[in-house]
Amino acid sequence: MARTVSGTNSIRAQATAQDQSRAVLFEHLRQGCAELVGTFALIYVGVLVLTAGGAALFASGFKDLVAVALAHGFIIAVMVSATMNISGGQLNPAVTAGLLATGRISPLQAGINVLAQLLGGVLGGLLAKASIGGASIAAGIPSLSSRVSVGQGLLVEGVLTFFLVSAVFGTVIDDRFGGRMGGLAIGLSVALGVLAGGPLTGAAMNPARWFGPALAQGTYPNPLVFILGPLVGGVLAGLLWHYVLLPRRR
Repeated sequence: MARTVSGTNSIRAQATAQDQSRAVLFEHLRQGCAELVGTFALIYVGVLVLTAGGAALFASGFKDLVAVALAHGFIIAVMVSATMNISGGQLNPAVTAGLLATGRISPLQAGINVLAQLLGGVLGGLLAKASIGGASIAAGIPSLSSRVSVGQGLLVEGVLTFFLVSAVFGTVIDDRFGGRMGGLAIGLSVALGVLAGGPLTGAAMNPARWFGPALAQGTYPNPLVFILGPLVGGVLAGLLWHYVLLPRRR
């Protein structure tokens, strides 16, 4: 009789462990799905606002720059707010890298989120291209101005991403802020980044923002600038806030 009870308890324990594993896996995938949807929205809107009508990047001057900045800022504010309670509203490998460097996300979840962000970027680029009848979306791919060197581009992307990730840590991560209006602050930081750096680099501040439309179009301008620059800026911002600016975690 004792053996029967012991065997039953073992089976129940195994079933419970399996249920817990499924729940953990579902949570990982749920967060990844939110990251995919949010990043898809950013890239789709960002590419369309730059390519609709075949207009060249900022062709009409300051008015178009403001429109591009507001479009990116609005969609980020909306989608960060929508996904904040699911995945934290990262929507950017540079933000995820900053969280990973400070131990605020597990390596597994970070890997899932980055993959989802890149897939969302590709989906956004492909559907944006399909939405304008397969025309070129080259104008929607961040690229360097003719007067900007690779080194300058790295600096611009790194600094702008530093500001963006600082907004994330100062609003969403810092419990004292409350996080509810964090999406708006992050969206505004993206809009300001586009206003400042758009004419120089396109102000990607996000490797997925470059990778998605680049893959959809089949052209990859200055990958070092748009991958390394944001990642370095994001990690540096995360480390500064974690070790200096935020209250120390017990």
